[in-house]
Amino acid sequence: MIGTIAEIVAAHRSGRVRPAETVARCLSLIERQDDPAIFTTLAEAGAIASALKQLEGADPANLPLYGVPFAVKDNIDVAGLPTTCACPEFAYDATRDAAAVARLRRAGAIVIGKTNLDQFATGLNGTRSPYGTPRNAVRADLVPGGSSSGSAVAVAAGLVPFALGTDTAGSGRVPAGLNNIVGLKPSLGLVSTRGVVPACRSLDCVSVFALTVADALAATRVMAAPDDADPFSRALPLAPAGSFPARAQVGVPRAQDRISFGDRLAEAAFRAAVGRMARLGATIVEIDMEPFFETARLLYEGPWVAERLAAVGGFLEARPQAFHPVVRAIIEQGRGLSAVDAFRGQYRLAELRVQAREALTGLDALMVPTMPTVFTVEQMQSEPVKFNSQLGVYTNFVNLLDMCALAVPSEIRPDGAPAGITLLAPAGRDAHLAALGLAFHADTGLSLGATGASLPVEPTLPRRPAPGFFEVALFGAHLSGLPLNGEVIESGGVFVREARTTGDYRLYLLPEGRVRRPGLLRGRPGAGAAIACEIWALPAAAFGKLVAGIPGPLGVGTVHLDDGSDVKGFLMEAAAAEAARDITVFGGWRNFLADEAARRADSALANG
Repeated sequence: MIGTIAEIVAAHRSGRVRPAETVARCLSLIERQDDPAIFTTLAEAGAIASALKQLEGADPANLPLYGVPFAVKDNIDVAGLPTTCACPEFAYDATRDAAAVARLRRAGAIVIGKTNLDQFATGLNGTRSPYGTPRNAVRADLVPGGSSSGSAVAVAAGLVPFALGTDTAGSGRVPAGLNNIVGLKPSLGLVSTRGVVPACRSLDCVSVFALTVADALAATRVMAAPDDADPFSRALPLAPAGSFPARAQVGVPRAQDRISFGDRLAEAAFRAAVGRMARLGATIVEIDMEPFFETARLLYEGPWVAERLAAVGGFLEARPQAFHPVVRAIIEQGRGLSAVDAFRGQYRLAELRVQAREALTGLDALMVPTMPTVFTVEQMQSEPVKFNSQLGVYTNFVNLLDMCALAVPSEIRPDGAPAGITLLAPAGRDAHLAALGLAFHADTGLSLGATGASLPVEPTLPRRPAPGFFEVALFGAHLSGLPLNGEVIESGGVFVREARTTGDYRLYLLPEGRVRRPGLLRGRPGAGAAIACEIWALPAAAFGKLVAGIPGPLGVGTVHLDDGSDVKGFLMEAAAAEAARDITVFGGWRNFLADEAARRADSALANG
């Protein structure tokens, strides 16, 4: 295998391996793979030499992807290469890079080639291309997943450390699940789609396939930036991945909502994944999935199919014979939809978004199977519409509901097929999902894709916050799993670690307001106790907003931790202690709440 992003960058920066050697090895691996359906075209030798030349004299420390080769789905423009969308008659030579590709190149990455896809990014199975069907890297008789089939297989086979896909209805997640790799579908607008041939322009995003969560997040961080030339771009926070939250609340489908189409191995795999997440420390909460499933049906049974016609309708009128017959049939459904249908669909979607938001309240993430079952290529060809639709049960609703997603491998089933889970959350929580995904993936002990290589041990998180982020100590209702933690997560905050103060602090129960909350007061050295807290990293704007919203008698101050470090936190005015109950003896807000709950339970038993 070519290695992970982290391994390649480390080797290049140390001088142990030159970028030219890595690229040469990459090309050799592609040739030896002997699967012409993975790539639609490879970069010319002159273009690669030019890219390598540009790295000479650059400071590797300033290039996060220094000399890293990568592949690009063939509906994303790369200057000097054709963009085909798996339709030769549609092909054109791109004269400039898509915005996402340009940012990756500026970070030192090198384009190796363009990858195969379901034609016009319409499909979740990978068999709808005139260039053939890439072999599933894990089990060759299975479909590779689509529409980003070539990108997923290239990563899973170890040919490139990461590859770009696109994701409208699951094309960045289903192929990841079917090839035992990671698929990161960012929040809509986080990564510019300028230079991407649209499928459904209002729902499209550029996704990343990688062998590890850390690599997927690293590539996404390079691409993430507002783009004034993309009307769908927006500024969203993206922190480095933090730690697994101390009291994570993870939603899962109710038993009656776990769709598998009779696949008992898939059912068992998801039960095992839920158990794994619980063992990692998460509280599992079953939720009603009907609002999500109804939203999913809107994508292909509602007016959004007309958006695909809006994207390629002119070409369809001129060259209908150029289309794959299944793709053509799907897109032509848009002809029967009206503006009235579109508005009715928007109204219903708005209602479903409210229901989904209510279902997700208080959750760190929703965890679902990446795909409900698996299909062989032969099976898919026998029922190309029905079985493709079934692959999208857990993916089609995500972009309509403005959610981010992270697909992570969970196991290799007894029949040799991969199984995976996808973590979902409202837009802006990409890094928070990465923290959950990192811990989950590491706990599986799986090898990387189809390479046989072991999952690398992730480095210890840095103690200093990333640029643009501030660390804050939280002591009360903003702690993970408690009523106001959602405000922290929604602002782009990520959990860093649990901590304790020095023994100089006292904790008080403040008079009740909107929520119950404690107040922390520093006294004389040694005249208090070590108080438990959580350290979270917040974007600068979110930190300011949080500070502005904290009511008296609390204010911002410096909190001294028992490891010798200092961090900002919320301290109370000394005068407020006179009317407050001292709860220092509990050592923290959680212990106080647990004691109250135990007393209520004892009282109920005594009175029952």
